[in-house]
Amino acid sequence: MNLLTRTASAILIWIALSAMAGCAATPTTESAGEFVDDAAITAKVKAAIWDQPSLKVFEIHVETFKGTVRLSGVAGSPSTIHKAGEVARGVSGVKSVQNDMRLM
Repeated sequence: MNLLTRTASAILIWIALSAMAGCAATPTTESAGEFVDDAAITAKVKAAIWDQPSLKVFEIHVETFKGTVRLSGVAGSPSTIHKAGEVARGVSGVKSVQNDMRLM
């Protein structure tokens, strides 16, 4: 192997490793796969909330990061806030729920 071939190979390996590191998750970021999983969990939680007649009249925001669902928005009663948390916890893929909803 000549010097040019070894240098080109080393550069290609460095580029490949750099690209893979860019897709890796860190404590404050998600990998591409985690992002897709979280988007699916968010959609499932929103659908589950919408299926509850007592919850769909309220503005409930749903965000997911690494399987942890965060609920925010307003509700008319403490029982509604509790119910939204229960519904979110019942969705497959949800690791935990942070319920930051407030009373109107």
